[in-house]
Amino acid sequence: MLSDFEAAELLSFLTPEARPDVKGHTTSYILGLSGNRDGCRFLRTKPDIITALFALTSDPSIAIAKDCYFTLINLSADETLHQVLLTDIKVIQVMLKKVLDPEFVFSDQICSILSNLTRHLKTCKIMFKVLQEDVGVAKLVEIFCAESFNKKAKFHHLGPLLSNLTQLPEARSFMMDKDRCVIQRLFSYTQYQASVVRRGGVVGTLRNCCFDHAHHEWLLSDDVDILPFLMLPLAGPEELTEKENEGLPVDLQYLPEDKKREEDPDIRKMLLETLLLLTATKAGRDIFEKKSVYPIMREFHKWETDVHVTAACEKLVEVLIGDEPEPGMENLEQEELEKEQERMKQEEEEEKKKRSDTEGAEKEQEAGLIR
Repeated sequence: MLSDFEAAELLSFLTPEARPDVKGHTTSYILGLSGNRDGCRFLRTKPDIITALFALTSDPSIAIAKDCYFTLINLSADETLHQVLLTDIKVIQVMLKKVLDPEFVFSDQICSILSNLTRHLKTCKIMFKVLQEDVGVAKLVEIFCAESFNKKAKFHHLGPLLSNLTQLPEARSFMMDKDRCVIQRLFSYTQYQASVVRRGGVVGTLRNCCFDHAHHEWLLSDDVDILPFLMLPLAGPEELTEKENEGLPVDLQYLPEDKKREEDPDIRKMLLETLLLLTATKAGRDIFEKKSVYPIMREFHKWETDVHVTAACEKLVEVLIGDEPEPGMENLEQEELEKEQERMKQEEEEEKKKRSDTEGAEKEQEAGLIR
């Protein structure tokens, strides 16, 4: 790794006044460094370099700014750098303002950074506080759902950001405020085929919101009607009896022969977990029975091949066909799922870190590194 003298020399190349070609080679080199753990560990000891990179996200050269944003994506994937990025450099305030600009070129990269920074509870709380003081969650949802807001960005990574934010009870309460129409705007994206990132983020958000069982009756009511949006991605083309079809919500009746199920096993598992959460109360179980959820799950279980998804399905089916729990035990499944959610989040973080390391190594090979 670089000596202190070499690091100081590197920093001198990251000023706005430096020659564009020198800046370009330097930002490309640092992008390569940020793609592996040793590089991130080194940069963690050099906050001045990270500050300089953040300043260069406004460089007139698109290539230089792009290198800086992708470096910040890599750095934000490392939890040990969150303190520097959030507290010392204060990236959130600046980045949120840029996301609001419908002409901004790097909005997607910013959404990836903000999503990374909110994976963990501590930094998620900081993000939510700043967000509510300025932009607001409602505005993020509005941008997320208005696909024409910025023709240069897709905003798919706002999905995981919303999912991360709804780790917080206060974020969930805002999303499910009955006087607003926030969570309902996300429902249609459970089947958004153009992006698995957006789809997964939305399903994760809905799952988190369903941990608050006080809202279950409202979510399942005809006014909100979340159930068809959770069931449809799990439904297939199998023929059901006329009686079973008539008991289903209208959107799930007599599905066509070419109906396909959700292709991503992680999303299928989250959908099943969300449905299981909604059975935590007797009122929820009664609605599931009334709306014939079981036939869809029965056919899904026959089709599913992933062992983890099958296990989640069997938990749900057990509740659907089982006897009512004894008084005082109604919310037992919810407590079990809360523990499972924590385990799953750890697994997701480990998997994301592995992907980040792999992508970083590839970038390091491709980048024109200077020594």
